[in-house]
Amino acid sequence: MGEFGRRRRWGLAAALSLVLLAAGCGNPGGVDGNLTNGWAAIGVPTGFTPAAGTCHLANFSTFGPRASYEEVDCDIKHRTETVYVGTYPSPASAAPTPPADDSAGARAAYAVCDQKTSAYVGGPWRVARLWVGVTQPTRAAWAGGARWFRCEVVESSSVEDDGGLVQRLGSLRNALKERGSSLLLTCYAVQLDAQGKIDTMPAAPCTSRHNAEFVGVWNAGKRAYPKTDEQWNDFHDGCRRLIASYVGVPDDADLQYRAGVISLPAGDDVWALGERGVRCYLWVDTATLTSSLRGKGKKALPVQYQ
Repeated sequence: MGEFGRRRRWGLAAALSLVLLAAGCGNPGGVDGNLTNGWAAIGVPTGFTPAAGTCHLANFSTFGPRASYEEVDCDIKHRTETVYVGTYPSPASAAPTPPADDSAGARAAYAVCDQKTSAYVGGPWRVARLWVGVTQPTRAAWAGGARWFRCEVVESSSVEDDGGLVQRLGSLRNALKERGSSLLLTCYAVQLDAQGKIDTMPAAPCTSRHNAEFVGVWNAGKRAYPKTDEQWNDFHDGCRRLIASYVGVPDDADLQYRAGVISLPAGDDVWALGERGVRCYLWVDTATLTSSLRGKGKKALPVQYQ
């Protein structure tokens, strides 16, 4: 090909390129060329936060990953119920990891859940077959900014005999406001083992044969979890005072001859969270009762020296 031919082809290619560039600088009708001025601003990313007043199929867990979170209607069989969702305050919220069980942050969250649960169920939750736990974000969620905690309430088959979780139907909201609620602690048929120690204490209606009765919850204050005989005797003395008030008998030296006492503090795991409620029961091993002793006085609970 001659020089002229090469120049002619180059000229045509250059002319075509200029046409395409010129066409690229223009915009079709109705298009202004600004690709972003019509878009809404992107908000700040937010993490997952659970909801209160919801029920769940999963068992209670101290950590609540998003992947296992599932809300269900409380009218179907479920395991746990969220009564409240709070936010960890400072300084716990500023920590790099969720609060440890024995930390001030964990104790503060448990104290909130204690109060919120009683308000939710319509009465002090410790007088019923209920258990309260605190669920917190996973470490990964905490690293992503999550600072919530969930107050979970669980129905137990028994709080005296290491009962198991009950898969219940229906919400626990205001459940203790119901007159004669089946959740309330009442009377018991205590059974002893071969060594004369308490083996089991299954619940029994107060109108049927029984030998023990729930009298209330004693607050142990700042006391350590009982391990020695001296510590246990201190707890028993606290419960005896409740027995005297419940039945209507003197809180004196003769009280130990009127009734035995059963003191049931919560487990040492929740004790570390600040739980100080001790469930107290009167126990009359030598008698079979067929009614409640509340307010019955000395005649119903006489001194028995033998």
